[in-house]
Amino acid sequence: MAGPTVSRRRLTLGVLISGSGTNLQAILDQIADGRLTCTIGVVLSNDAGAKGLDRARAAAVPVVVVPHRGFASREDFERTVTEELERHSVELVILAGFMRVLSPWFVRRWSSRLVNIHPALLPAFPGVHGQKQAFDYGVRFAGCTVHFVDEGTDTGPIIAQAVVPVIPDDDEDALAARILAAEHRILPQAIQWIADGRVRVVGRRVWVEGVRPGSDDARFNPALDTSR
Repeated sequence: MAGPTVSRRRLTLGVLISGSGTNLQAILDQIADGRLTCTIGVVLSNDAGAKGLDRARAAAVPVVVVPHRGFASREDFERTVTEELERHSVELVILAGFMRVLSPWFVRRWSSRLVNIHPALLPAFPGVHGQKQAFDYGVRFAGCTVHFVDEGTDTGPIIAQAVVPVIPDDDEDALAARILAAEHRILPQAIQWIADGRVRVVGRRVWVEGVRPGSDDARFNPALDTSR
């Protein structure tokens, strides 16, 4: 059976960063090679020294810095951020390592148009340092999650997840690097699904039209003993 017919339009993204911007780079790379049919209207950071800004400049993407210090409130800061996003005709906001807690005002302003990438298998290990939380807890599987943002901390409806096994000689850095590689794959894919109009939210459940389900086979870590 043929898959669904989707109308690909160039959705305009606003990408918010605070650091090195490797997820931004994954988005830029997939736009450049045609796998992601979107345009980045602006890359915005609260930190003028964020290395991700250089990635945006190298790709000739507009850059805006809005330092969070000096505003009377979070909402005042976010109103300025929103003005910049609107000035660049942003339709979908991507939080790609944006290290600021967002107010209910901002979340409501961009409701259903605000997406985050989190380095853990939500709802486990929300908040900061999800990889470290998982490693310290001793999980056998870690991973990452793309989700819509609501007013809670990493509690919004889940669009996609990737599972990353923890291997015996892992340290925190090695595990974090493999999780990051998975982030670079699922974030652009989730954005493309949204751009194609294939994403529908029903309650807490996100449905993506026409995608193949993941394998229904269980994964085991450690592997089961099959010698018996």
